[in-house]
Amino acid sequence: MITDVFCKIIKGELPADKVYEDKDYFVVKDIAPQAPVHLLIIPKKHFEALHDFKNSDAELLGKALLVAEKVAKKMGIHDKGYRLIINEGVHGGKLVPHLHIHLLGGKRLGAKLVKQDI
Repeated sequence: MITDVFCKIIKGELPADKVYEDKDYFVVKDIAPQAPVHLLIIPKKHFEALHDFKNSDAELLGKALLVAEKVAKKMGIHDKGYRLIINEGVHGGKLVPHLHIHLLGGKRLGAKLVKQDI
């Protein structure tokens, strides 16, 4: 059985500052925020990566976007806008092996990518 930090939060083994929870998802404040509002939308069912989703999981994955909109409204950032990010793999900057979506907002976020030598 996989036991990453998010699975431990789901099991109640680690504390988290939850702002939303339903039967499929929970949303917590990021411990190292990159914006005034920086939340993590995390499925309760463990998926290490996007490629772990099957066609039968499409509704669950789509629900994540509805959760994002609901939480953006709750946090007061819906009307001015926000950003959703999924980091995937080493080159994508993924740190926790449990699929999650970053929701950032509360200020103008600027450039989408950091320029680097290619």
